Amino acid sequence: MDKIIQFIDSTLFDLGRQFKLSYLPPLMIYVAAGISGLTGIVGTFFVKDYLNLSAAFLAGLGFWAGIPWALKMPLGHLVDLIWNKKNYMVYVGASLIGVSLLIMYGLIIHTEQMSSYLKVETWFVISVLLAPIGYVVQDVVADAMTVEAVPLINENGEKFTADQVKIMHTTMQTLGRFAIIGGTVLVALANVILFKGVDDLEQTEKIQLYGSIYLYALIIPMVSILGVIFAAYLKNKKKNILIRQGLSGEEDNFNHEKTRVNWWILGGSLIFVIFTLSVGSLGLPFAQEIVFLGSMLIILFLMNKLIKELPEKLRFTIVGTAIIIFIFRAMPGPGPGLSWFEIDELQFNEQFFSILSLLASILTLVGIIMLRPFMAKNSIAKIIVILSIAGSILFLPSVGMYYGFHNWTSSLTNGIVDAKFIAIINTALESPLGQISMIPLLAWIAKNAPSHLKATFFAVFASFTNLALSASALLTKYLNEIFTITREVKDKVTNAILTTADYSELGLLLITVTIITLIIPVLFVLFIQKSRFKTEE
Repeated sequence: MDKIIQFIDSTLFDLGRQFKLSYLPPLMIYVAAGISGLTGIVGTFFVKDYLNLSAAFLAGLGFWAGIPWALKMPLGHLVDLIWNKKNYMVYVGASLIGVSLLIMYGLIIHTEQMSSYLKVETWFVISVLLAPIGYVVQDVVADAMTVEAVPLINENGEKFTADQVKIMHTTMQTLGRFAIIGGTVLVALANVILFKGVDDLEQTEKIQLYGSIYLYALIIPMVSILGVIFAAYLKNKKKNILIRQGLSGEEDNFNHEKTRVNWWILGGSLIFVIFTLSVGSLGLPFAQEIVFLGSMLIILFLMNKLIKELPEKLRFTIVGTAIIIFIFRAMPGPGPGLSWFEIDELQFNEQFFSILSLLASILTLVGIIMLRPFMAKNSIAKIIVILSIAGSILFLPSVGMYYGFHNWTSSLTNGIVDAKFIAIINTALESPLGQISMIPLLAWIAKNAPSHLKATFFAVFASFTNLALSASALLTKYLNEIFTITREVKDKVTNAILTTADYSELGLLLITVTIITLIIPVLFVLFIQKSRFKTEE
């Protein structure tokens, strides 16, 4: 019993004891990123029912939506260059997010008027591409704010030890993931409430509800802006406290050395932007593949320049770590076809998806707290192997339900263990896995990166690992081109059926994804751990 109490104390209550008010401003921006999921379920149902876009096209769109995250490189360096004015970038990001949300509101509520200017699908693509640009601008500032959120001295003017600072950095990064998932908890709970009784609504009432949710989502940019304002307030407050004690008031300021302009980063990033826009707008064959390879070459070139700032041993460690995380995050998913199947065949509605989202978010928070000792005591390589094995095992219920496993379990249990029951249990087990892999890398960068290049290191290595999500979108698109899945689509104005449903190849797609998720990451970890890039971090 004492061991259980001690474990709960060291995992849950200790995290609360280590919280400091200075952590709150960047956490507010991270929470805003989590709240962005408020429109996710609405988007899924609206796209499924009214936009005649294939699963492969939507997966490809996910690729383009992921590309702005590679812009963390120049944005991170820009943060280092304008360190004292970096907060203004949050206002830019918030504006882009707001425009994206208003486009979707107009698209749902004023479809005919919007379609008179551009096709509905074109408006949707614009909205999908604007949002990640706004989030990446905000995120790069939040990453930098986590560094200066860790205090150097207490309110009595006494310096913290190096070990204390290390613990605070790890806590800050853990709380950062915690805040993102906390945001998803809030919006999942809101969705459960908003979608209550949705099956009883007329179609016009349902459309009005969808539009209202996009208006409610305007709180996202507002939370980010409040975080910036609160950061300035806390900084001035502590400065005044130190001055009253006879100090200069500057003792707790993060010593951000003046950063020289790195023309390799800015020039390389400018080439990247021009290259991406040119290839994307010209409609070249294999445009996504060309952009991905070009992006990868540019990012690797910049990483090579950047890691020369580190001691040789640390260079190999961070490269090995980044490669392992890249491969893990690059694994393909099934694409939107699985959600369409769950809606059409398993009869999952908006409220049930909201319940799954709420459950997933809460259990992810619990998982991050409970697995904190596991992350601290094990290398990233071991963590990725365990996550890969667990992820593939937890994909099996989706495969089983496609082949009618839920019908068999339901008949044996008088309808208790049906499709929804299995989905809830599977979500409960799967939830904590996704966010865990990034925490050790972020803490490593916060601790080891040179003080004058903190934001740049965060940005470049985040760009590399986020490019893995673009690789994942590409692989997902390929699989959806091999295994064709369609759902019924109706014209929103005329109600005419544009596409019929066909889920006959979904089972093979799910099996393929499961096998790839298990084998590829484990093989790469074994390879890296036998090379000079072996990581013990």
